[in-house]
Amino acid sequence: MSKPMTKTQLLAAVAEAMGSDKKTASAALDAVAAVVAREVAAGGAVTLPGLGKVVCRARPERQVRNPATGEMVTKAADKQVKFSIAKALKDSVNA
Repeated sequence: MSKPMTKTQLLAAVAEAMGSDKKTASAALDAVAAVVAREVAAGGAVTLPGLGKVVCRARPERQVRNPATGEMVTKAADKQVKFSIAKALKDSVNA
């Protein structure tokens, strides 16, 4: 398995694909990340075509075990971000 792509490598690849410079690619990547974060934090969902869907799900209050003491404690309700992989991406990886 190869090493994960770094942000610098990603920006260089995006800039090349866009036919633009790295500064423009960085601005585009930052803008997409900001929009996704804002929408998901507001309780919405964002579909990234060809990649998948980012959604925020509410988790109810529940009982969890403290691993240090073994004591059962109540964990408050919270939200969790989920990412569902698009079928097109799964198919391209398994092709």
